Amino acid sequence: MEIDKAISESNDRRLKSKYNNAIYVIKRAFALYAFEEVAFSFNGGKDSTVLLHLLRAGYFLHKKPNYLNEDHTNCEMKCPIRTIYFDSPSAFPEINSFTCETAAVYDLQLEIFRIDFKSGLETLLREKPIRAIFLGTRIGDPNAVGQEQFSPSSPGWPPFMRVNPILDWSYRDVWAFLLACKVRYCSLYDQGYTSVGSIYDTVPNALLCISDSSTSKENFRPAYLLPDGRLERAGRAKKCSRLDSGGDPLINGLNNVDACQSRTFTVSVIAVGDEILFGTVEDELGPSLCRKLCSIGWTVSHTAVVRNDIDSVAEEVEQRKSSNDMVFIYGGVGPLHSDVSVAGVAKAFGVRLAPDEEFEEYLRHLMSDQYTGDRNEMAQLPEGITELLHHENLAVPLIKCQNVIILSATNIIELDKQWDCLIELTSSSGPLLSMAPFVSKSLTTSLSDVQTAQPLLKLSLEFPDLYIGCYRKSRVGPLVINFVGKVYNLTRPITWTKLE
Repeated sequence: MEIDKAISESNDRRLKSKYNNAIYVIKRAFALYAFEEVAFSFNGGKDSTVLLHLLRAGYFLHKKPNYLNEDHTNCEMKCPIRTIYFDSPSAFPEINSFTCETAAVYDLQLEIFRIDFKSGLETLLREKPIRAIFLGTRIGDPNAVGQEQFSPSSPGWPPFMRVNPILDWSYRDVWAFLLACKVRYCSLYDQGYTSVGSIYDTVPNALLCISDSSTSKENFRPAYLLPDGRLERAGRAKKCSRLDSGGDPLINGLNNVDACQSRTFTVSVIAVGDEILFGTVEDELGPSLCRKLCSIGWTVSHTAVVRNDIDSVAEEVEQRKSSNDMVFIYGGVGPLHSDVSVAGVAKAFGVRLAPDEEFEEYLRHLMSDQYTGDRNEMAQLPEGITELLHHENLAVPLIKCQNVIILSATNIIELDKQWDCLIELTSSSGPLLSMAPFVSKSLTTSLSDVQTAQPLLKLSLEFPDLYIGCYRKSRVGPLVINFVGKVYNLTRPITWTKLE
């Protein structure tokens, strides 16, 4: 079998692991369902081309587990799996041609539907007992949220099992497989297309453009030369977002900045670290972050330090995310056994951790030679709720899960950098709304606590939005009275009661 032979001869450990995992899923599906009960959804794209050849290898290994010779000779076997293709008037001619030619070469039982996907499946399942369909879905695809390697169809759809053998494959993995196996793929990918949709929303990826001053014609390098798999869909036309239509991108549906300025947003700050609780290290990030939040007008309603324990993190996050506009969490981010913050956030939202292809590419660029094995656990992010906040000054984007922001800073310098980037993002589509900052004034008095209690109570009642705090640096020292508020709160001047 040429596919299995090509992978076994490859020096790419990651590809071998991805291949073995995918083959396991395929063999498992063939064990669970009769061959006539499964189908393969083929669209001519690179992902489904990978899946086609994985199915060929998996079917052979399932049917003839003891047939492989050591030199992999005399191992040819057809895989006449029922194959469904949804033709569309907006499909590229190259895709149509490649699909039909591929079906002929590999004896696929190609059934072409010229209706929408859901209606086609309803027709197929009405006519034939299909129980499972192999799909080339990968994490990062628009329809991949919530899916696993075996996932029942969504409510409202015909009942069948979605089988996703390459769910955790990245752009790099796809091309590593195609090139290692030397199999034919659609010619569009040699013309600079990196993700193929319809003729109306797909163009060659500009990142692969070759400039030629001698001619006005644009030339493009092949898709497998794209250096950054995160930009796979850069050739897809972008649909209008809320920002494009003038909607406010910020918090809790508020769409009037003036209205936001007149209210106070609350935020909780959570530190994760046994070393803080044991007193081994002093937490410097928490106080600094609180000061930064107050500088943009946010009220820190709660701070906490929790253990390096998934349940402890999840319990704290779950409680704070529902009672605050935003939650910041830091510490416990990384590859160590004690780095549980991301897993805790996922549990708080009731979702699983899943490979994030985009984040994985960032880590690959950052870690370079240190990136080994088939999977980087740091690339496992809460599925379906994660948004990566990109900034050119950050080697790795910030992680935002709905109203929870996970900071990777380990010292003040890193925190300052991440904060500055976050504030800069706020000016366009960031998660934080900068409001009137808190300002503070303080005075000292030699009066006793008893003597100052009544005047301060009167002030607190007269100015309920004013935070009045008192403390002494020593029992015999002067009383420091601190007033914190926002300028717009002081609609009338404070008439200071004579304290002495």
